[in-house]
Amino acid sequence: MAEIVENNSLSSARERLASQQTELLNALLANGPAPAGFDEQRLGVERRALLSKRRSIARMLGPAVADELGDRFRPLFDAYAVEHPRRAGSRAREDAAAFAEWCRASGELQEKREVRWKFWRSN
Repeated sequence: MAEIVENNSLSSARERLASQQTELLNALLANGPAPAGFDEQRLGVERRALLSKRRSIARMLGPAVADELGDRFRPLFDAYAVEHPRRAGSRAREDAAAFAEWCRASGELQEKREVRWKFWRSN
């Protein structure tokens, strides 16, 4: 009987921890409220650092998108990131591609053009 109570207690502790971790991730990645016991200012510093890292990776993986957007890249990416927090298991390339599609859908980028190769025959 004591073993069942111990397992229930352990299960309950894991559920609380999982809930607290979810709150923290929501605060860091989706601009959610600071969980109880966390300093909002320190969370803000970490939030900005994570956003900066995500933005840098998107710029590195999509230099043509960043070049076309120019000075608009940073504010547009930041707006995109708030609306579209990274999902668990998603890849950086998928995130960069989704950002480019988001920009195209909102009219910030030209439509994607297919590359056509012309082959010239020399005589």
